[in-house]
Amino acid sequence: MYDWDRLFIDGKWMAPAGGRDAAPPVAVHSPHSEEVVGRTVWAGPADVDRAVEAARAAFDTGPWPRLEPAQRIEAITRLAGIYRERRADMAALISAEIGAPITFAKMAQVRLPLTMMSAFCTFAADYPWQQDRPGLYGKDIRIVQQPVGVVAAVVPWNMPQFLTVTKVVPALLAGCSVVLKPAPESVLDAQLLAEVVAAADLPPGVFNVLPGGREVGDRLVRHPGVDKVSFTGSTAAGRQVALGCAEGLKQVSLELGGKSAAIVLDDADPVLTATGIQMASLANSGQVCNALSRILVPHKRKDEFVDALAAGMDSMAIGDPADPATQVGPLVSQRQQQRVRGYIESGHSEGARLVVGGAAPPDGLQTGWYVRPTLFSDATNDMRIAREEIFGPVLTVIAYRDEEEAIRIANDSEYGLAGSVFTADVDRGYGIAAQVRSGTFGVNEGYLMDPAAPFGGVKNSGYGRELGIEGIDSYTVSQSISTASSPA
Repeated sequence: MYDWDRLFIDGKWMAPAGGRDAAPPVAVHSPHSEEVVGRTVWAGPADVDRAVEAARAAFDTGPWPRLEPAQRIEAITRLAGIYRERRADMAALISAEIGAPITFAKMAQVRLPLTMMSAFCTFAADYPWQQDRPGLYGKDIRIVQQPVGVVAAVVPWNMPQFLTVTKVVPALLAGCSVVLKPAPESVLDAQLLAEVVAAADLPPGVFNVLPGGREVGDRLVRHPGVDKVSFTGSTAAGRQVALGCAEGLKQVSLELGGKSAAIVLDDADPVLTATGIQMASLANSGQVCNALSRILVPHKRKDEFVDALAAGMDSMAIGDPADPATQVGPLVSQRQQQRVRGYIESGHSEGARLVVGGAAPPDGLQTGWYVRPTLFSDATNDMRIAREEIFGPVLTVIAYRDEEEAIRIANDSEYGLAGSVFTADVDRGYGIAAQVRSGTFGVNEGYLMDPAAPFGGVKNSGYGRELGIEGIDSYTVSQSISTASSPA
């Protein structure tokens, strides 16, 4: 059982502003057993104000933004060392609270964030914090990258530590102070991260955590003390965040939904392609924003690819996320389970052919919020299962007649987060990639979340970039300085 009865604000653990009676701990339930796995208090409006005020003071008058970049790198390196010591605890907690299979939790939910901490420190060491360039008037211009200020980082539940680290670490390295708003479903790992930060002995107010619901997030986003909002979540919620930021003329980065297409060319191997799509589409029970959920296959070879996909999906091990053999765990909540089942019923009613899976629970798993890996074929791109983000283990196969039609179908979406092509000819794959409107793309794989490469989308998948050196750019503003040798 994981329990926190205090909030991490201004470098210390404190009771909610209204006290425990006004803010009793909220329970987090296991998606597998449906039993309580932990509790934590939620912040209220006064706590949002306290956290922003602490972050504001840390930025305006504290030492953090005034340190040399090398000193901040040293502090984050120290934090990464403590995080490494707690990685087993973090993986077990994330698996318990969101149902991620423990093998996946260890790799993608903990090891990858730890790798990113190290990578961002490397990027920061080489970052052009200051550079001189010749001006057009015969004088040199100095360009200094200054921290943007107080950052509100709002993250969803599906990849909580990965998404937290992509925001918090580059912001801290840039010299910003941060207020983190985790999702209610994954609030426990955010509290554990606060313990790690406390042990790293960063200056007070540099990092603060606000567990809570939508009201807490809305107040934080609109708070006049916040300079920049970095949000990952649904497109609908992202629109509201953008409107809130517009009122205060805040900078904002949005990483939103996706409905990514895998274009399978006629020279691709069915088994290798099915394996690649399975890895890219069904990790974390399909609860990944850049999952390949539309599978575009050549009409003349459709049955080969459908059969290979069905065989792979039907053999996946479903069950207890604590079991290292489990490949597919439960969905994060009963609400999410019902939502995904609704899409499966929609696929039936719109005329798609169910190949494997379906809305019925997996055998022997009547408890827990499970959905079987589900494959539809004979679908068209105007069906709901092909147009809307399901966020579950549901794949839709759509046949095409030539490459031109495949590219048209891939681009016929309001989203543009990711995409892939599978082919025996890599150069042919690059040619396809150049014609698909997406922020990221993979050739013979789902897009690889390499810490060195910028990640983000176009269209309704948002704007702004995370990861890579661009991830630090997102938390800096350029100050231009011109100098005369003496006053005029």
